[in-house]
Amino acid sequence: MRLEGKKIAVLVEDGFEDLEFWVPVMRLREEGAEVVIAGREKGILFLGKSGLEAFSDSDFKSIDLSETDGILIPGGWAPDKLRRFEEVKSLVRDAYERGRVIGMICHAGLVGISAGIVRGSKAVGSEGIKDDLLNAGANWVDEPAFTDRNLVWGRVVRDIPDFCREFVKALEK
Repeated sequence: MRLEGKKIAVLVEDGFEDLEFWVPVMRLREEGAEVVIAGREKGILFLGKSGLEAFSDSDFKSIDLSETDGILIPGGWAPDKLRRFEEVKSLVRDAYERGRVIGMICHAGLVGISAGIVRGSKAVGSEGIKDDLLNAGANWVDEPAFTDRNLVWGRVVRDIPDFCREFVKALEK
């Protein structure tokens, strides 16, 4: 188990992309990581775009970065909602500044943009946010998944296996 002893916060809001949420969560757990699902409040049921459910174990404010090795932000419609919470932007910005691994797939780059952490980074995501990333100072690279600094990027659903490999590898270091 490559991630035993690691703790990862997964940010959730209604409209998350079901596979971009659940496949990485299961992959992290398979590698022995402790996964904490964080939403606007603890104990809320969130619905994915295709109807899968997720319950929040924690609220955003309760995530302690001194005990957290990484943050995962799934795509879907959720990132556009997540980026509106000051506590999410602060959490992601602080995690980035502390060198924690931040995984963003598909539309999750919207959260990175709002947190102010993408400038100068290689970036990818859904084609729908390409202009947003470029306008925020990121360097668009059309690849399935990669790591730049402490940011792990994934393009879209079909690239989840590549994204999971990159995310696990970055968390191992």
